[in-house]
Amino acid sequence: MKICVYFLLFLSYTEIMPRKARIDVPGVLQHIISRGIEHQKIFQDDTDRENFVHRFGRVLTETSTPCYAWALMPNHLHLLLRTGNVPITTLMRRLLTGYAASFNLRHKTAMATCFRNVSNRYCVRKTRIP
Repeated sequence: MKICVYFLLFLSYTEIMPRKARIDVPGVLQHIISRGIEHQKIFQDDTDRENFVHRFGRVLTETSTPCYAWALMPNHLHLLLRTGNVPITTLMRRLLTGYAASFNLRHKTAMATCFRNVSNRYCVRKTRIP
């Protein structure tokens, strides 16, 4: 019985713990993964992908953020970016909010966004990337 109580207390404690702060220092190489809500498709066809790539290029140019790689899957995306003067959180908010609005307009959906709230971000050690 004690083990059950301790386990429940542990679960309650971990659920209210805030997430760790994200590293957003200029010059850090980051692998970013953003997924669709409940694994829904965020790219229905080539038009969606072209729209995203166009917006992505515009945001990268405006923020002077270097991109080393990207991959668009039907229900998620991967980006390899080096942080610049504009925080990655700001860049991703601009990119994903704009894309979600155009996606919803085009596909006549009423979802506020098609992405999960939290994108996964991982710092990458520099190996051979300039």
